[in-house]
Amino acid sequence: MESGTTAVIRSALKGLDEETLHLLRQVAKRVEYPPNTTLCHQGKIEHVFYVVVKGNVAIVRVLEDGEERILNMVGKNGYFGEMGLIDDSPRNANCVTITPTTVLEVTEEAFDKFVMNSPALANLLLQQILSNARNMDRIYIEDLQAKNEALEQAYERLKAAQEKLVEQERLERELELAAQVQRNLVQVELPQFSDYAFAAYLEPARQVGGDFYDVLEIDDEHVGVLIADVADKGFHAALFMAVTRTLFLREGQQSLSPAAVALAVHRGMFDIANNDEVFLTAFYGVLHRPSGRLTYIRAAHERPFLLRPGREVMALPGGDRFLGMMPDLELNEETINLEPGDRLVMFSDGVPDAVNEADEGYGNQQLAATVANCGVRSATEIVDYLVKDVAQWQGSADPFDDLTLLVLEAKAAA
Repeated sequence: MESGTTAVIRSALKGLDEETLHLLRQVAKRVEYPPNTTLCHQGKIEHVFYVVVKGNVAIVRVLEDGEERILNMVGKNGYFGEMGLIDDSPRNANCVTITPTTVLEVTEEAFDKFVMNSPALANLLLQQILSNARNMDRIYIEDLQAKNEALEQAYERLKAAQEKLVEQERLERELELAAQVQRNLVQVELPQFSDYAFAAYLEPARQVGGDFYDVLEIDDEHVGVLIADVADKGFHAALFMAVTRTLFLREGQQSLSPAAVALAVHRGMFDIANNDEVFLTAFYGVLHRPSGRLTYIRAAHERPFLLRPGREVMALPGGDRFLGMMPDLELNEETINLEPGDRLVMFSDGVPDAVNEADEGYGNQQLAATVANCGVRSATEIVDYLVKDVAQWQGSADPFDDLTLLVLEAKAAA
């Protein structure tokens, strides 16, 4: 009756003759291992051949990305590690016991003597080596294909990201240029007169915005006063801001009628945009300095506040539709007589619409109260006071809209 060792070898290495089996049994060492024991170590040079008597062994390869891939499961009568007996190449995988496992171990020294006397075993090992090599080649090819596909996908994502980055950089550059153009268009030094003074402030919510203001010296007696807001943000708003400001400057030199000037701008916007998607709120007035008479139109813009000494703050009356929206537009002129000591506070909707960290709006009522607290401050001092009050209200909240102020001061007699 054949021994247990011979039976295992015969089952694992089919095709060997009795003499070879007998010789191999003589050089094999029977060893028991607990679960999770690594018998072959990937990357290490080892010279032991294993035949499984009982239990299970997982052949696991660690890929370059650290992922573990199970190549095979070896059970009873299976064998592994044969490459370690014929060359000094590092192990291609880890061989780890899954269950309590008993193996027959054959070292390189013992096997070298044995193979010389058993060509049949040498031939069987060569066949197994070729089979394993083909299996590893298949795995390598699959891994390379997967990596190639991943690289192609990564390349496409990278290319898309680069294109997006280039487009973003181009857009940012355009915005920088637009912002520079806008800064050059907005008046920094406002005209000042012996009887009237002006002060202004403009802070876009974005890099560029749609708010603008102007003080136009029409002639020796008349001054145009303008504050406006294009109903949009960013580059588009900045473009139409430049266009409409130019229209106001041109038309303001042609007529002393605020309604006539604003209607000409209105028609010019239709000629340029030819749609109702771009429109403008505006307050435009013409001040007759000798008399203090201010004639104005209010095209859906915020009502300016009149601060008069000894009186409550008053919002100017009047109001019509947006410029550039409805083709058939009528504008009604209003008139107010400014007295020495009066201050007229004009502003965009970015002031009352400013929100704090609790998402609460600043509001027209609070703005009117803040204007009332300005007392006898000058135009410049009022601008500084209002800007600081709104900033304190906002705290760390992001600006909701462009913040623009223009203050006209009728100087008190010396």
